[in-house]
Amino acid sequence: MEVNQILEAIEQSLLPRRLSSIEKFVLHQSWLGHTYNEMAQSSGYASDYIKEVGSQLWQDISDTIGQRVTKKNLHLVLNQIPPNFLQQQKKEAELEPEIIDKAPESKDVQSVSINTDIQYPNGPVALTSPLYINRPPVEEIAYQEITQPGCVIGIRAPRKMGKSSLLHRIVSHAKALEYKTVYLDFQEADESIFISLEKFLRWFCANVSRQLNLNPKLDDFWDEDMGSKVSSKIYFESYILKQIDSAVVIVLNELNRVFEHPTIAKDFLPMLRFWHELAKQDKIWQKWRLVVAHATEIYVPLNLNQSPFNVGQTITLPKFTPEQAQDLAQRYGLTWASGEQGVQSLASLIKMLSGHPYLLNLAFYYLRREEVTVKELLQTASTASGIFSDYLRSNLAILTKAPELVSALQQVVNSNESVQLDAMAAFKLESMGLIELDGNWAKPSCELYRLYFREQLQQENSTDVAQTEELATELQTTGYANHIDELTQLATRNYFNQYIENNWKEWSKDTSPLSLVLCEVDYFKFFNAAYGYKVGDESLQLIANAIRDGVEEYPGHFIARYEGAKFAIITPLLSTEFALSIASHIRDNVIALAIEHDRSIFGGFPARVLTVSLGVASVIPSQENSPQMLIEATESALHQAIRRGRNCVSVSATLTVEF
Repeated sequence: MEVNQILEAIEQSLLPRRLSSIEKFVLHQSWLGHTYNEMAQSSGYASDYIKEVGSQLWQDISDTIGQRVTKKNLHLVLNQIPPNFLQQQKKEAELEPEIIDKAPESKDVQSVSINTDIQYPNGPVALTSPLYINRPPVEEIAYQEITQPGCVIGIRAPRKMGKSSLLHRIVSHAKALEYKTVYLDFQEADESIFISLEKFLRWFCANVSRQLNLNPKLDDFWDEDMGSKVSSKIYFESYILKQIDSAVVIVLNELNRVFEHPTIAKDFLPMLRFWHELAKQDKIWQKWRLVVAHATEIYVPLNLNQSPFNVGQTITLPKFTPEQAQDLAQRYGLTWASGEQGVQSLASLIKMLSGHPYLLNLAFYYLRREEVTVKELLQTASTASGIFSDYLRSNLAILTKAPELVSALQQVVNSNESVQLDAMAAFKLESMGLIELDGNWAKPSCELYRLYFREQLQQENSTDVAQTEELATELQTTGYANHIDELTQLATRNYFNQYIENNWKEWSKDTSPLSLVLCEVDYFKFFNAAYGYKVGDESLQLIANAIRDGVEEYPGHFIARYEGAKFAIITPLLSTEFALSIASHIRDNVIALAIEHDRSIFGGFPARVLTVSLGVASVIPSQENSPQMLIEATESALHQAIRRGRNCVSVSATLTVEF
């Protein structure tokens, strides 16, 4: 069979679902005999991620045909499948239920109730799931707008508000209109893709090509003299859009990942805006339709006072109304939630969660499984033992990076009335979904936030004061020289070891993430040898200051000169994602120092200025792990960054914590 026949057979006959774009890519490349490393290099995805996708795909196919399928025996096994088996599987697939996108009438609610093996509410709601709640007129606006030539739809909301679920429905609607679709999630892109605009745009164009089943021909259209943005435009209008007869809907999820890389964002976002404008005058660009989504929490660490991408039709996702919340409860099979009596039974829960889609789904999930009663859920909602604790801690981690927001939110949660806030603080707290605004007057988005943050922010202040006093006492007792590196004025390696060992037990009580970043100056030994120790020392001092600048806004951080030209940064309460952002910021800060060297001295080293390589690892401290495990994982990540060519950031393959 040809590769296109294989794709069709697997998607329409063998598997009871559609393949994702990355699964299609892995299958296509595997059929052509390419290795996982070759796939990673050509696509920009991490090799481990490609392997993970492939392994799961082979397992799914194996389960369907009852025979073990691997990358190596793919040709042999699939060519032996009888045609009548494929036809039978296709017929069975065609009997699968239609996509449920409309809310059922109340009399039919019981028909979509679900049993106790329902999946934990994490990730997008499946197209066939009865748990998706329409929020008129959101869906209608999106479906109508996508039919407009050259349109841009921007979906923005805090995390867990349903952005990805809506995106999948827009894609499904576009396919029903027989449009071609491309779905890119920037979370899947390897960090190395963001090193330069050139590499990023080639990755972007190649992925769009493959998802449209077009053979990438970048080199035929790329012109270094014209630059990567012009080359991308020519590639789309002279190749991609000419090859496609229908409209092409490009969906970009997690655009906030691009915002984190200003050197990419400052060119990529205006390029998209320009392409949108082209549709007003150039017929071929009228095929182009763009849908983007981003989490608004990113405005806080990047210190933004507005969305970086304000183009086209903006859709802001609202919370569920009480009626929609009641509808969702009944879809979970909570029979006591129906009718007028159900409204009264749900009132206290809705008041606590105020229509937040994810929090309501989480509550109904546990209530349906009868693991908790409504009374117990409400009593523990804002505590560490409550079902919302992980979600609340992730918001606290973001918040504590911005002391001015901590102060503003304290005013809000400590008052029973609306509070007037500074416009900037109000914008950022609203972007996190923590407050509701009426002008500049703010109140908590829900009672859960009021209870949780009132308690936590008070504890945070007390802890900061206690830790400061404890550190001052310790320095007086043991001696300043034993703790502080004379050159950089950072903590010494010995003090780093003491600090992480002494605090591990206390961190374990919080069940919160702890991240470690190791940063090493690239080729510093050669730089020192060429320019002498005086210049080397001055450079280390500048780099130490750049590291301080990169983490100063994150409360509780700890920096040490780990050894020689290597530094360690501990960041409590931050997941891998935020630690990666810090590491990238430090890398950019060091490059911005522009500590130049004559490359001829070194014989062709890659950069014109001093750079750093960084490794990141994260863990939730407990009795089952140790400081040494975290340090070793971070060392391994740093070595991986060095092996990748230096001047980059690598994340541990074994220790990560996500929110």
